[in-house]
Amino acid sequence: MKKEDLRIVFMGTPEFAVGTLKSLVEGGYQVVAVVTQPDKPVGRHGSVLQPSEVKQYALSQHIPVLQPEKMKDPDFVEALRAFHADLQVVVAFRMLPEVVWAMPRYGTFNVHAALLPQYRGAAPINWAVINGETETGVTTFFLDHEIDTGRVIMREPFAIPDDADVEYVYDGLMRLGAQLALKTIDRIIEGDGVVEAIPQEQLTCEGVTLRPAPKIFKDTCRIDWTLPAKRIYDFVRGLSPYPGAWTTLQPASAAQPSVVKIYHTTKVQDALQGMSPGSIIRKGNVMLVATGDGALQIDTLQMAGKKRMQVRDFLNGFHDIEQCVLS
Repeated sequence: MKKEDLRIVFMGTPEFAVGTLKSLVEGGYQVVAVVTQPDKPVGRHGSVLQPSEVKQYALSQHIPVLQPEKMKDPDFVEALRAFHADLQVVVAFRMLPEVVWAMPRYGTFNVHAALLPQYRGAAPINWAVINGETETGVTTFFLDHEIDTGRVIMREPFAIPDDADVEYVYDGLMRLGAQLALKTIDRIIEGDGVVEAIPQEQLTCEGVTLRPAPKIFKDTCRIDWTLPAKRIYDFVRGLSPYPGAWTTLQPASAAQPSVVKIYHTTKVQDALQGMSPGSIIRKGNVMLVATGDGALQIDTLQMAGKKRMQVRDFLNGFHDIEQCVLS
């Protein structure tokens, strides 16, 4: 079978998925339909409906779009079946029921932004950086009944520099994921649907702890200044630029604390011995914060209701910063 004859249904929602969809279209593969989330209400009163990035791209390419509220809805399942897909490709989408993932004759594979079986879950990129990993990657695997546990088709590693934030890793994995998806499809075509896929249990080394990648909520993003400086450094870059690590700035007065987002920090040698975690020291235009085992330099932050700024600009308007505490 030629790639132009393989009927593909693509499923995805955010920008991360657009990279793979665009590569399929520009690579000459036949994408017969796209499945994405329903339009999201935005604006003060939720009166404006915002289509997903995947939908916007699909419509620009005149590809039919399905947006089911429920994946088991009989009308949706029937509409999906009418496209007679040979293969379904999933990137950054929700969990699928068997009636959907088992529909195509060549099955359904997912592009996951981690080296499975590590970092199963909704936020693998964030957690890999938060945990200080020096390497992550992309995995393609066939879907089955449990989330992110199916048989692995291909994996490609991706190095994480020590100064990289989530945006860097996100962009790199988006490109790598698109490339790996095409390689996976070509392998499936070459084997006429028969392709070697390895159970994840065979990829789990004895004694290695599997780290999960659960969804990140607001409370997940709060900085714990009692942790070692390196842990906080990784935590901040693992949430930068989105959703952003945050803390509260408590003035010396009885005023209410303010929420502050921290976007960039630098590891330093200053120990700040004897100072409580969260204590602040100013050295000219430099702001240091005591941690559980030393100090961390804050470089970029954002006060609630304000624009993001460099610390030197923040300090110009905050002369009693050493009387405040971060918590």
